[in-house]
Amino acid sequence: MMGWDNDMMGWYNDGIGWGGWIAMTVMMVAVWGLVIFAVVAIFRSTSIRSTGPAETAAPRDPMRTLDERFARGEIDAEEYHSRQAILRDSVHNSGR
Repeated sequence: MMGWDNDMMGWYNDGIGWGGWIAMTVMMVAVWGLVIFAVVAIFRSTSIRSTGPAETAAPRDPMRTLDERFARGEIDAEEYHSRQAILRDSVHNSGR
């Protein structure tokens, strides 16, 4: 066969070499990593939006919080009674 040339068949003599194979491997790992990252990011963002805000509870009663702190031993009786008096005064003064 006259004029038969390996370059014409797309073989480029010995192929793309080791550098080409390494580059293709790195690129495929990067592409699949990006695909997996995108899928995880999409599912996380939709699951967060579907649950709604975390803090939608009604505001807590300050007296109840004070009672709970006293019951846990975070404050002593003297501090409990002084804060209780302050809270009662603020409730009576705000009602005017």
